[in-house]
Amino acid sequence: MSRQEFWDAFCREHRVIEHGVPLFETDDYLRVQTAAHGHDQRLLLKRSQQMESLLIGEAEKVRRDFKERTGKYDGLIYMMFWRRDDRVLPLYIGKAEKFGRSGNLSANIQTSKSFFCRWGDRDAYHIGNLSAATCPGHARDPEANYVKWARTLFVSTPSAAPLLKEQTYFWTTAWSPESIGIWKEFGATNLTFLEYLLIGVGSSIFPDLILNTEGTNRRPQMSS
Repeated sequence: MSRQEFWDAFCREHRVIEHGVPLFETDDYLRVQTAAHGHDQRLLLKRSQQMESLLIGEAEKVRRDFKERTGKYDGLIYMMFWRRDDRVLPLYIGKAEKFGRSGNLSANIQTSKSFFCRWGDRDAYHIGNLSAATCPGHARDPEANYVKWARTLFVSTPSAAPLLKEQTYFWTTAWSPESIGIWKEFGATNLTFLEYLLIGVGSSIFPDLILNTEGTNRRPQMSS
């Protein structure tokens, strides 16, 4: 099988398209809704209700597993992607592990909107950082990699009502260490190794699209 065939097979088996939902709350023209947040009233991009419901539901499986000590899940694997002709085009692949550094339940698995399994509103989390790169009025300079996210996803930035270039989707699932990953020859695949493999395969097929900076080959920065 080719790398593309491995990728397509994984996405079919895990029903990435069927279970994927719009990442952002948008109008019919794909203009993303924003909301003022905090004492400084900085604008934040709004996640869709479908995205929040999906993430809360999958995170609850991991929290229950932690509480009951069943060892069923490692955490969450997630993907931001576009769809083309029933094919998944990965934009970003990541994970939220069950355990934190102290061995307790990771704050990233909590459903607080500040953390929200890495998709939280605060600084150093995806929505917070992407909002700083996309919306006007943020006190801090945006991080360079999220400026690239913003330029990839939106027609023009900064904007108080940013327009998506195309519908952007989100998929996640609670991942069992007994599950088979993208390469069946490896057998049962833990969450960390799965993330590594997905980024490696995805970036080799879509080198100019995927926004991960770790686990990919360095590419020259294009001037804007």
